[in-house]
Amino acid sequence: MAEFDLRNFLPYLLNQAAEETSLGFSQVYKDRYGMLRTEWRVLFHLGRYGDMTASRIGLLSKMHKTKISRAVQALEGKRFVAGRESAEDRRAEILTLLPQGRRAYDDLVRVAEQHNAELMRHFSTGERAVLIDCLQRLAAFEELPD
Repeated sequence: MAEFDLRNFLPYLLNQAAEETSLGFSQVYKDRYGMLRTEWRVLFHLGRYGDMTASRIGLLSKMHKTKISRAVQALEGKRFVAGRESAEDRRAEILTLLPQGRRAYDDLVRVAEQHNAELMRHFSTGERAVLIDCLQRLAAFEELPD
């Protein structure tokens, strides 16, 4: 029987790549804004897509609702995010970025774009397109309409 090689196991490789490629960027949002990864992801979804519920963020980010809830509480404490009751469903809360959260989002998007460009410089144009396509298919990525 052939020996299992973890170095060729796709979930392991993806996890290793995700950790390695996110280290530099995660240090920026931690140092500048005292944010954890889950907080950045919630902030990103609100900044990119606009007001939405925590449930919607969970669907898009594939994060568990308890992690989102903790991230929202932390972001509310930093005055980056506020919630309001949904007019359609009083049980739901619509989350929105506050001006301070918008400034943090805009700043971090600039850093993320620079970080991404630095990571992608190691690949040819064709390799970049294949890499993005393959990862999006694996993630079953679905973009919200603009």
